[in-house]
Amino acid sequence: MKQEDFKIGKNFFTASGKWRCTDVGTRVIIAIKLDQEDERNYNGPPYSIAESIFDEYDFEGCFQTEEESIKELG
Repeated sequence: MKQEDFKIGKNFFTASGKWRCTDVGTRVIIAIKLDQEDERNYNGPPYSIAESIFDEYDFEGCFQTEEESIKELG
């Protein structure tokens, strides 16, 4: 994905699973991993789960759909 593909609230996929973008910066995005059983953990901000930083070097490992991630990552 490219920087402009990320939008707050939009989901995306990596090799480690499904994520939701929570903030978009100039060169980074912030996201939460969507692996919680309790949906209330996704209420925020602030979130009750850790947010992760993805920098411009991580974007090539991010995909808009699960199908794209499977195709690219095998």
